[in-house]
Amino acid sequence: MNRLVTNGEYLEFIQDGGYGDFRHWLDEGFALVHTQHLEAPLYWVKQQDEWCRFTMHGLEKINPNDPVCHLNFYEANAYANWAGKRLLTEFEWEAASQVHPPTGGNFVERGRLEPSAAEPAVKGVQQLYGDVWEWTYSAYHPYPRFEKAPGAIGEYNGKFMLNQMVLRGGSCATSESHIRTTYRNFFHPEKRWQYNGIRLAQ
Repeated sequence: MNRLVTNGEYLEFIQDGGYGDFRHWLDEGFALVHTQHLEAPLYWVKQQDEWCRFTMHGLEKINPNDPVCHLNFYEANAYANWAGKRLLTEFEWEAASQVHPPTGGNFVERGRLEPSAAEPAVKGVQQLYGDVWEWTYSAYHPYPRFEKAPGAIGEYNGKFMLNQMVLRGGSCATSESHIRTTYRNFFHPEKRWQYNGIRLAQ
């Protein structure tokens, strides 16, 4: 997919009973849906039959064209299954990013502090950098021949390489100077608090 999945598209998943249909979910994810009573992305609330979300600017109506965010890995993967597609691996994401340097994205320097809609007239890959961190279907493991560096850097990288999934691309809360095509972010699959979203692959 040449852009991120939108709020409007994710809302179709919700309205189609996606959170209640076990066929879309990994077992751990569906158990989380039941134990935490999940029915929508984090910070979404329904008021008078209309979905709103808490943003950095207060409670606002859902913009159907903005990228959906504050999803955990299980929600992202369930949506992909429902849509008949899948999440990219981190290696596919990185290969796609090689022709798109990390410039001009919706980073924290823009001051918006919320994901922005894709440009409908633009062809080719959009929104690889900024807006939302993109869940991949890749575990956060060391690359071949990885050696733990001495000191704090090695401790930081080495001790977290277990039970986490890789995210790529940065978000609207990421500094542009911090991101690069090879940057690997990582979260436990149940975490939703970050600006995490979805890009689909065939």
